[in-house]
Amino acid sequence: MSMMPSNENILAEILGNFEREELPPKTLLTEEGKMARRFYYLEKGAVRGWLNNDGKEITFQFLFEGNFISSWESLFHNSPSIYNIETIEPCTVYSTSIEEFRQTMEHNPDIKEFYYSYLQERLLKYQKLFISRIKDSAEERYAELIKQSPEIFRRIPQYYIASYLGITSVSLSRIRGKK
Repeated sequence: MSMMPSNENILAEILGNFEREELPPKTLLTEEGKMARRFYYLEKGAVRGWLNNDGKEITFQFLFEGNFISSWESLFHNSPSIYNIETIEPCTVYSTSIEEFRQTMEHNPDIKEFYYSYLQERLLKYQKLFISRIKDSAEERYAELIKQSPEIFRRIPQYYIASYLGITSVSLSRIRGKK
């Protein structure tokens, strides 16, 4: 009877051929409108996903330790990224080329299954965020963010959090003042 390898073993296998890098804040890992070339695993630090909307930056996600980072468009559809991913803090990442990671998944069903279940979790978070943006007030989105990710308020600049919540920094200050 074959045993499924543990998640730690699969992660170690994935990262086995990756290069370790230390990156300063404000490093772009993927760039909107360009093909992403690298696939990353974030060991330490924080990044944000954002896009440019007529010169205004719209932050749509924060990722912390233990997340994979790349452009899904480039990874799965071989097309340019529709967003930027940028380091906020000094980060320690492991990376490989997107092509190498594709090959790894093709040749190792355990790694493919591990990554696909990771993607399912991320998609559920995006779905909740999308629905929250439609039905919840800014106050409700703020309360949910504190409940789900209290570390965001220690580690992320307030103007990025305001952008993520779809409000101004002034509105965020007002909401925080009420709590």
